[in-house]
Amino acid sequence: MEKGKIFVALDVNTKEEALEIVSDLKGLRACFKIGKQLFTSVGPELVKEVVAMGEDVFLDLKYHDIPNTVAMAGVAAASLGVKVFNVHAGGGRKMMEAVRTELNKFDDPPMVLAVTVLTSMGEDDLRETGVDDTPADQVKRLAILAKESGMDGVVASPLEIELIRQACGENFKILTPGIRPASSSADDQKRIATPASALKAGADYLVIGRPITNAPDRRKAFIDILEEIK
Repeated sequence: MEKGKIFVALDVNTKEEALEIVSDLKGLRACFKIGKQLFTSVGPELVKEVVAMGEDVFLDLKYHDIPNTVAMAGVAAASLGVKVFNVHAGGGRKMMEAVRTELNKFDDPPMVLAVTVLTSMGEDDLRETGVDDTPADQVKRLAILAKESGMDGVVASPLEIELIRQACGENFKILTPGIRPASSSADDQKRIATPASALKAGADYLVIGRPITNAPDRRKAFIDILEEIK
């Protein structure tokens, strides 16, 4: 990844709102996450437009389906020019291997990350889905499976960074949501950390949304986070 370590979550409803945020942060080496909310509202044309502006895009659609369907979705994502997209590790080995096989046909494929356990989920939430392990144990299991299946890294809570590093090594990428600057509220996230502590623990990339996008001055909010990291 050529740019910075922070992906700003464009969790808004309209193209105009998204492009305003991108414009506000121009020149600060920010990258941008486009997720289900925005993609469902405006579709792939916005992805193409942000990429055409020279920005790095993380397409956060968390593909989870039968192997061929997810592999073809991965090809479509790569064709949009995104730098990163993700799949659910819970889709299993065959699904992830199918994605890797198709992306190996590209000269410069995007990074593919596997989602382990959503940062909004705690132990009780997992138990309701039939998983009796702690979030940490489930994250470790899925991270190892993702690495064995050819994924470049995982999306994981900041609280599991160190155990993933121990299990999967230094070259395995970790993108961490649930990031809140020291002065921000947790909102709907349960397993969170500050930007500085997540990077110190070994995260490669951070996703930060509302503390930047809802700020009265987005540029200042982004610069303040860069200073906090320093």
